Amino acid sequence: MQLSDERLAQIVQRLAEVEARLASGTLEGEAFVAASRNYAELEPVAQQAAQIVAMRDELADLRAMDDPDPAMLAMATEEIARLANALEAREQELAIGLLPRDSADARPAMLEIRAGTGGDEAALFAGDLYRMYERFAAEHGWKMQLISASSSDVGGFKEAIAHVSGTGVFARLKYESGAHRVQRVPATESGGRIHTSAATVAVLPEPDEIDVQIDESDLKIDIYRASGAGGQHVNTTDSAVRITHLPTGIVVTQQDERSQHKNRARAMQVLRARVYEQERARAQGAEAEARRAMVGTGDRSERIRTYNFPQGRVTDHRIGLTLHKLPEVLEGSGLDELIDALTAQDQAARLAANNK
Repeated sequence: MQLSDERLAQIVQRLAEVEARLASGTLEGEAFVAASRNYAELEPVAQQAAQIVAMRDELADLRAMDDPDPAMLAMATEEIARLANALEAREQELAIGLLPRDSADARPAMLEIRAGTGGDEAALFAGDLYRMYERFAAEHGWKMQLISASSSDVGGFKEAIAHVSGTGVFARLKYESGAHRVQRVPATESGGRIHTSAATVAVLPEPDEIDVQIDESDLKIDIYRASGAGGQHVNTTDSAVRITHLPTGIVVTQQDERSQHKNRARAMQVLRARVYEQERARAQGAEAEARRAMVGTGDRSERIRTYNFPQGRVTDHRIGLTLHKLPEVLEGSGLDELIDALTAQDQAARLAANNK
């Protein structure tokens, strides 16, 4: 998508206007914070716009050159080709930078992993996925905190919910929602047969309290004694909490903390994220069709990726990408390559939609 010179000038001018407002000393409090955030978002885009203007001017000068010296003309022709390619790449970068951003991209996220079909092996795989994201978070300098977990008898998780905070968490993790499938020979399999099992992942952006207003009258709160089935502590007091959000039917249970107060706070944290995601999905509606066509619906029932241990490969079915880097992906360091490819495909689909 090629922007007009007028549009490029408007982008540069907009940055100058925001900069002038910040320098005026008239902004305070939330207005100053909002303007500062606006400036931080505009600055890289305006710099790209200014560079494109300069490159277009240079290219026009080269194409207008009328030198009788064949050697000089050959040099100019070579420089025109180089600059034209560089300009095209820079214009593509700017077009991507101007795409509407998901307002949730910069937010922390709630990461929910549940064992699916496959019994004990599915629970072990859910544990593998949890450790993969834990290592991935560490690679990016994020903080990952386990909120609640239900362990299986053989290890791994029947269910695990974690809070992930840091820079750009949801933007990177949002493509992970869906059904993950594993193909491998279980340790308990004496015949060496390959089994297929699955786990589901949901990544929900964490809202601010102002984003989701939950009325206490809409909550049904049950307090009970922790059973110890998967809980980290077996309590002798009624500290486990089950919260039902009546308007949506969403149910959250929390029993891993000894304190009823802490369990309630954590359950509300998870509930708020689930309600927010439901509202986001409804609000986006048809606007999300292009993304769903490319990276899937994000529904947890949809198979998105297969981890094949015998062949050492990982296949993302949404974009048909196979990497023979299973150990690196499970260690977290190789996951970026998959996410980068999904992000690029998403951007390409949205650029194509904008150009129609």
